[in-house]
Amino acid sequence: MSAHDFLIELGTEELPPKVLAALADALLAGIEKGLQGAGLGYAGKQVYAAPRRLAVLIRQLELQQSDRSINIDGPPRQAAFDADGNPTQAALGFAKKCGVELAEIDQSGAKLRFSQHIPGKATRDLLPTIVEDSLNDLPIPKRMRWAASREEFVRPPQWLVMLLGDDVVDCTLLSQKAGRHSRGHRFHHPDPVLISSPANYAEDLRKASVIADFAERRDLIAKRTHELARQHGGSAIVPPALLDEVTALVEWPVPLVCSFEERFLDVPQEALITTMQDNQKYFCLLDDDGKLLPRFITVANIESRDPQQIIHGNEKVVRPRLTDAEFFFKQDKKQPLETFNERLKNVVFQAQLGSVYDKAVRVSKLAALIAPRIGGDPQRAARAGLLSKCDLATEMVGEFPEMQGIAGYYYAVNDGEPDDVAKALNEQYMPRGAGAELPETLTGAAVAIADKLDTLVGIFGIGMLPTGSKDPYALRRAALGVLRILIEKKLDLDLTEAVQSAVAQFGNTVKVQGLSEQVLEFIFDRLRARYEDEGVDVATYLSVRALKPTSALDFDQRVQAVQAFRKLPEANALAAVNKRVSNLLSKAEGAISPQVEPKYFDNANEFSLYSAIQQADHAVQPMAQARQYSETLARLAALREPVDAFFEAVMVNAEDAKVRANRYALLSRLRGLFLGVADISLLG
Repeated sequence: MSAHDFLIELGTEELPPKVLAALADALLAGIEKGLQGAGLGYAGKQVYAAPRRLAVLIRQLELQQSDRSINIDGPPRQAAFDADGNPTQAALGFAKKCGVELAEIDQSGAKLRFSQHIPGKATRDLLPTIVEDSLNDLPIPKRMRWAASREEFVRPPQWLVMLLGDDVVDCTLLSQKAGRHSRGHRFHHPDPVLISSPANYAEDLRKASVIADFAERRDLIAKRTHELARQHGGSAIVPPALLDEVTALVEWPVPLVCSFEERFLDVPQEALITTMQDNQKYFCLLDDDGKLLPRFITVANIESRDPQQIIHGNEKVVRPRLTDAEFFFKQDKKQPLETFNERLKNVVFQAQLGSVYDKAVRVSKLAALIAPRIGGDPQRAARAGLLSKCDLATEMVGEFPEMQGIAGYYYAVNDGEPDDVAKALNEQYMPRGAGAELPETLTGAAVAIADKLDTLVGIFGIGMLPTGSKDPYALRRAALGVLRILIEKKLDLDLTEAVQSAVAQFGNTVKVQGLSEQVLEFIFDRLRARYEDEGVDVATYLSVRALKPTSALDFDQRVQAVQAFRKLPEANALAAVNKRVSNLLSKAEGAISPQVEPKYFDNANEFSLYSAIQQADHAVQPMAQARQYSETLARLAALREPVDAFFEAVMVNAEDAKVRANRYALLSRLRGLFLGVADISLLG
């Protein structure tokens, strides 16, 4: 079947840069969906996206649909005709549904059947509808109208190119009649650009100073930016999101190095970087020590004969923004950081839970309790907790919200606070997301845990539990943050004690009944998802959860031990035995004795198992105390042979009550050894 390349390009006013790539991908997906729905095959695809255009190239698109036949079964013959052979309403209704007379329906089989041959349509006739549907389905949250037109799109369209092979597809979409003329760079080549063929689209535009391929422009910007940074003795900060946005702003990228006065380097570099990245879309430069250099890279959309003019223009534009940051920084330093707490007394944290200052006081007290339990200093933790929210009332954070915590660090250093106290003001917000950095100091870890537990307890205590779709106070993230800090930094904290202390600080403000248990359940539930992401079987998690460890670190150590145990050849058999033992013990009448009496043994296998249990108990006690759970389970795996022999030769439910009770006591000792690590009966 013959095939040609197909090209669709929609030219518009400048498209929103943050969604340009997503719009282009969605357009390609929509066209592919339409072609597949029409049964049209093709050999390849390519998507293009630039500030003023979205384009899709389909290579070797079939020019004609294949003919197809459809068969529709109707009612059975006995239901389609009465005893006299007259058609029933079922037969007449089926014919009407098919849009034909009853005589045209095949009546020879057990059921009525309508068969229809549908000739394939020309691809040229199908393309306008496919493209129109794709444009209508683009993920555009807010569409706009222009002039007197009733059409709607993300930006006003300016031209339309639709070519199938060498021919224009005759159609009008979004008030634009399809043709073969695109437009080049707004300044370098403002004249129409003839697209010689779909395959030559990118090269025809390149001659008109437009790089239509988004990925090509992105790579070019990244490569040239890093080259220029090295030439100026630094390395460029190139966040992927910023790189995408800059790529979407230019058709013909020309990176240029600019500079600013060194006096601005006295301002926290995070504030300078934030304003240059967010407001000006610049790439900042760092030296080998990670310190900001007084230079930045801008990406021009024009190859100027006098690039110095562009450089001076950008330097002039950025200066007022850096001056603002400098002013805020100097103003804030005129008073000690602690004094900003006065302002926070009038700032509501949550209507039922008091002010932000109230929260800082609670965090301070809780951090002081947590710190010594994880090896930190309670006085330093209390001080950091009291200062933890102060920077929220500063001018710097008011202008640059991203500076919360970071600004506090700089102001604390300026006030002469201890280094770990200053660092804790930033570390309290860590981790800021999945896989993000954790607190470096123990003081920071204590404040971070205290802050998150305070939020969890407070919000749960007023009944504002997160739902499947809503979590306005980011409680899931807070719980995961607590777990990550404790597990990854190997901090052994009794969460039950910490949560109960957090509850006590709220007094009558929250509903205390069952609150600690509810919060702890929520926190440890988050571990299930964490382990699933790590490839740990849910049964492993449940086997540890059954024991309700109160330390997240202890919980994790047990999980890792069980995960390793499951790889041993004895694991499945011992899990099955534990399940069997658990079931037997659950049916025992009365209390099970903690003592095993060898005098009631009447089988050599009982003696063997008892001896093996005693030896194992003696061996694993020091291991359990040292939390060497993997070694403990590896040692207990040796019990498989005497356990198997016991169950083959011994009837547990003996007729003699004393013998039966003694065997239950023996099995209880066996199960107790494994329960020192996890309930492995749940692994079966």
